Amino acid sequence: MIQAVRVRAPATSANLGPGFDALGLALALYDNVDVEMAGSGLSIEVSGEGEETAGRGEEHLIARTFRSAYALIGGTAPGLRIRCVNRVPHARGLGSSSAATVAGILAARALHPDGGKLTDGDVLALATRVEGHPDNVAPCLAGGLTIAWQTSAGTRMTRLDVDPGIRPVVLVPDTRLATERARGLLPEMVTHADAAANSGRAALLVAALTGAPDLLLDATEDRLHQSYRAPAMPDSIALVERLREKGVAAVVSGAGPTVLALTFRAGEVDSIGAEVGSSWHIHPLDVAPHGACVQPIDH
Repeated sequence: MIQAVRVRAPATSANLGPGFDALGLALALYDNVDVEMAGSGLSIEVSGEGEETAGRGEEHLIARTFRSAYALIGGTAPGLRIRCVNRVPHARGLGSSSAATVAGILAARALHPDGGKLTDGDVLALATRVEGHPDNVAPCLAGGLTIAWQTSAGTRMTRLDVDPGIRPVVLVPDTRLATERARGLLPEMVTHADAAANSGRAALLVAALTGAPDLLLDATEDRLHQSYRAPAMPDSIALVERLREKGVAAVVSGAGPTVLALTFRAGEVDSIGAEVGSSWHIHPLDVAPHGACVQPIDH
């Protein structure tokens, strides 16, 4: 029986402008999580992003999701050793909590002797339950571009390949923003015109990302969430507006405050650098074609 595994989980960007709570993109920036079964107790080591979370014990997100998934399959894990090497920024809108959630669930499935009972659909359902919405967990699990939705039978998702000419660039500020605070700024109701506009742009965005990148600027227009969140991240919204005025398809990444630019023209990355101040960290990234993967660790 496998006693230790490593889960490699990608960063993700949700919403992508108009695709609120539905569209997500996997990015080639990864957290590595090693989980080892132990006789008793819980040991957590974290290096890189989120080092302060190591002291949360059983409340650590990976420990919680591991135990939830393990119990769902059947039984309890007596002890765990968890070691995280994190590269995904925390509280920046790049899916760090989804990466942790997915890592915990996939590690439990891999280490449980009856882990095969937990289907991919079960994994998606549990991860969505933990996160509250599927837009980040879907691309973390599947890679590429994902569309997630809810049915009476539960969460569903589908995956699409992204046009190889598209290069995501994430612009990460030093400031953080909790997803709960960003969601708290959203109104309970929007106008029919805004809802209709976003529906059309979200459909257009799928076409733009999968084969018509010249449509990206129009396709990333949003009326449902970004402007309402401006009071919590004025610098991010101002940067999005400056970049869009230059013709760059820029949006708020997830709940923010990171800005995502979807580039495809020669020289666009350099033009972005000219608009960004020293308080922003520029990371040109590839789209991650695959979701989180699990590998056994030999000792």
